Amino acid sequence: MTTSTAPEELDGVRTPLRGRDAEMAFIEERLEALGRGRGGIVRVEGPAGIGRSRILAEAAAAARRGGTRVFEGAADPDDQFVPLGPLLEGVLAGEEPLSGAQRLRDLATTPGQRFWLLQELGDRLREAARNGPLLVVLDDLQWCDDLTLLTFHTLAAGLSSHPILWLVAVRAGSVPSGVRTTLDRIRQAGAHELVVEALEDRAIARITEDVLGAPPDPDVLRLARRAEGVPQLLVELLGSLREEAVTIENGMAGLPDGPPAPRQLPSVARRLDQLSEEARELVQTAAAVGGTATVALLAELLGRSSAALITAVRESLDADLLAESGDRLAFRHDLIREAVDAGLPLPLRQALRRQAAGLPPGRAPADAAEAEKPAPTDAAEADRLRTEAAELAATAPRPAAERSLKALELTAADAPERPRIIAETIPLLWQTGRAVQARELGASALAAGGLEPEDEALVRLALARLAVSFDFSEAVSQARAGAGLPGISVTARGRLLAMLAVGLSMSGEHAAAEQVAAEAWETAATAGDRAAEATLTTVRSAVSFHRMDLTEAFRQAERSAALADALGVSTSLWVPEALWHALLSNTTGRTAEALAVAEDGIRITREQGRTAATRMWLMTRSRILLEIGRLTDARADAEAASPTADDPGPGNLADVTLRYVMMRVAHHTGDRQTAQAYAAEARRMRGDDAPVVRHFGAWMLALMADLEGRPDRAMDELDGVMTSPAADRPAYAGLIDPADAPVLVRMALRAGAHERAAQAVAQAERRAALNPDLTFLAATAAHARGLLDNDLDRLAHAVRLYEDCPRVLARASALEDAGRKLAATRKPEAVLYFEKALSLYARAGAERDVARVRRRLRASGVRRRPFPARLDGEWPELTPAETRVVRLVARGLTNQQVAEILSLSPHTVSSHLRRAFTKLDVTSRAELPRLVKQRDSGE
Repeated sequence: MTTSTAPEELDGVRTPLRGRDAEMAFIEERLEALGRGRGGIVRVEGPAGIGRSRILAEAAAAARRGGTRVFEGAADPDDQFVPLGPLLEGVLAGEEPLSGAQRLRDLATTPGQRFWLLQELGDRLREAARNGPLLVVLDDLQWCDDLTLLTFHTLAAGLSSHPILWLVAVRAGSVPSGVRTTLDRIRQAGAHELVVEALEDRAIARITEDVLGAPPDPDVLRLARRAEGVPQLLVELLGSLREEAVTIENGMAGLPDGPPAPRQLPSVARRLDQLSEEARELVQTAAAVGGTATVALLAELLGRSSAALITAVRESLDADLLAESGDRLAFRHDLIREAVDAGLPLPLRQALRRQAAGLPPGRAPADAAEAEKPAPTDAAEADRLRTEAAELAATAPRPAAERSLKALELTAADAPERPRIIAETIPLLWQTGRAVQARELGASALAAGGLEPEDEALVRLALARLAVSFDFSEAVSQARAGAGLPGISVTARGRLLAMLAVGLSMSGEHAAAEQVAAEAWETAATAGDRAAEATLTTVRSAVSFHRMDLTEAFRQAERSAALADALGVSTSLWVPEALWHALLSNTTGRTAEALAVAEDGIRITREQGRTAATRMWLMTRSRILLEIGRLTDARADAEAASPTADDPGPGNLADVTLRYVMMRVAHHTGDRQTAQAYAAEARRMRGDDAPVVRHFGAWMLALMADLEGRPDRAMDELDGVMTSPAADRPAYAGLIDPADAPVLVRMALRAGAHERAAQAVAQAERRAALNPDLTFLAATAAHARGLLDNDLDRLAHAVRLYEDCPRVLARASALEDAGRKLAATRKPEAVLYFEKALSLYARAGAERDVARVRRRLRASGVRRRPFPARLDGEWPELTPAETRVVRLVARGLTNQQVAEILSLSPHTVSSHLRRAFTKLDVTSRAELPRLVKQRDSGE
């Protein structure tokens, strides 16, 4: 038996197990069954460094905690000449060896006693199992000698009725024939198989933080991803950086000097040392050449024949250092190649590279020219990668994208399947935050020309999906061009028409969207395409929403989300699947439901590594948080999801979510500087091709004019919206949200535009009448009517209706308006309304609204000591959210840990912390513990 460092150990310290919840849950189920007297076999399989040994160690520890007796053994490639060594060491060593240890050792070392050894070992295990369940762990089965393999599967079969669980691990890939036979036998005997895959992004980030002591910034995380989710490579890579290349600033681990040069890695060095001299030279030469290489090229560099390398090639493959890639050899991971290369003397590296680059040196080896050509079996490898990408797309888009890109790399420029691979790769790149790369890929394919109609249609469909979150008009253009191509399949045409309907709906061209959707339904029905049906059901919901039939809109939205869930997000044209449902719930006052859906969306997409979808969900949540009066949190989400300079297109989804949110927050807080910045964005939006973006831009400019005290200007800004064609006019007469109706009425009355105010009231009342079950809509209608008619009873009724709604700002506004009406004749009652409004505004952090209500209170004769709008105990400068973050950070927690505790994103935590630093006049986290101590002690 051998003892080796677990893959997740660094400097002898074991990091927490990350990203293996599913695997450990499976193991724990088997241990629970063992506790009930049911034994069996569990085979754990995975490539080198993936964490098989760590899972076995964690399982053994869990078994011991539960009172199970554990025997642990492991094979070693250098000890295969010791018959039965791994198994005997497992059952005879440790704190509780099997009884009769000496007799077992004697039988093992006496020639001709194999039969009696098996009998004796079986009897001893059977005897031990009578006293309680047993767990027998056997690691690295691929290195076990033949006698160990024979004994293992013989005993496992003979003792299957006893409470003995055999937990064995084997390296994936090529294994000796005796090991393969053993694996086949235990599979036939009903062994459970547990395949350990690469870690997802979330686990990679957590391990990076564990090793470096702080959350990684994007550069560090990008470097960590080079380990491709292999824990051993990841920990060793990070360990090599920890002391020299990484610095921690503002609570984040960064690379101030950029990515470091490649270094040797301990596990790679150990595996090299275990190779024969010939195999080691082969691997080192391949590393110096870089990329892939034919055996013939390596033979030429080593001065040998290809046949002479047969054993060395097999050995390097068995060691999991190299892998077959068609008729070439490639490194299993690029980090392994770099680590091997880094261990070579520089002169040798340079000489090998010059020699490889110079072939043929006056005389070309027969296959040197072939080394420059795509391998004849690259097409088969590309097909395999495409299949894997399709399987991974729904749950692990980042690995799927990498496989799709690799398939594209292996496919010749003139290969007929290349456009299809491009169409498959575009959405994967977009989902993982590489929209610019995705767009360039598609644009290059279209610009090159010569595509078959079906191929062009699929590329345009992918580009239309990409454009939905960036440029509504571009989505319409791509989908329309694709649907108009001659001779394309019914399925492609149906999906393009569905995407066209989505684009038109999101653009605000409702009449056109409805018309296209009707045609798309027929096409999708002919093709039997459920994915297109899910998309078109969402469009139907949007059409019903535009018609103010919210009951039908909800019904269709729920059906759409259910269809998309059943199909899987990767096949749905509407991404993410429940986004529309959340927006719909929020707009109609069902904000608790909307918030729950949005938070689930953020959590799930983060776990899956869907960067694009996560941003869309953050944008959606920012709208919801705004409406429920959590202004600071809304602003933080909007900042976290803000577009980057690399985003393609104007960012139309950002226009109608986060930019609108930032303007509204600035409006409520009186932040003119921020409002002016977003007013500039609004002016750009007024010129957008999409009507809905123009409408949002108009409303934002109207809010800006209101902030500046210019009601006439506000009405002018809305003229284009209010006079647009009725078919495409927003359902709320130019408004963004039902609660905006009282705001518009108030603006219009101040500007003397009574007709405009009456129009807004009529729309609000019609909407409420069509949807009598939605109290929030009745409240907004009563509020708007009370303002128009200057009717106290209507305003008081609105206040009562708002009581059961979570819309804090809308309720505060109704209280303020009712108080304003009462103030002329019944000041004491008015003060009560003002006090309630003030409390709600203060809780929301709406400083401008707070200041206005204070003025109304003073005008009503109330003299009170002003208090900060967001008073929070001993921290009057901070919001409650900021206070919670500060207190946790002061305890030494990282931003990532705080985010997990408070169910926030790390970016939101960072935003809260940055604002708290400014307000408290501190510059580092180190100052917070002292400040918390002072505040708590009343100093």
